[in-house]
Amino acid sequence: MIRITSAAVSARQPGARPRVDGLAQDVVQLRAENEQLQRAVVSHAVVDHAIGVLVAIGRISPRAGFTVLREVSQHTNTKLSLIAEQIITCTQAAALPGMILAELHAAFARRR
Repeated sequence: MIRITSAAVSARQPGARPRVDGLAQDVVQLRAENEQLQRAVVSHAVVDHAIGVLVAIGRISPRAGFTVLREVSQHTNTKLSLIAEQIITCTQAAALPGMILAELHAAFARRR
């Protein structure tokens, strides 16, 4: 995060132009951080939604739902957010890929 302190402001000479290159780099960095945070918020919402689906269909706790999601992700070597998206899509009448469905059943079985 970029912070401008009063010491940094007073260190400039009166009438001197601000360092445009430094400011431009700061803007680029802040935009990149903003985009990353926006993606994280969307991903978190998708994961939470998928956990809710798992809680409902597996009759497990939210904590166990996250564990199931994580295990399926690890056992299929697939990003957690992608697994979450596929689980949500499955609730909209699409079929889960066989490997993910098998791991999902195995993860539920480990919870019983």
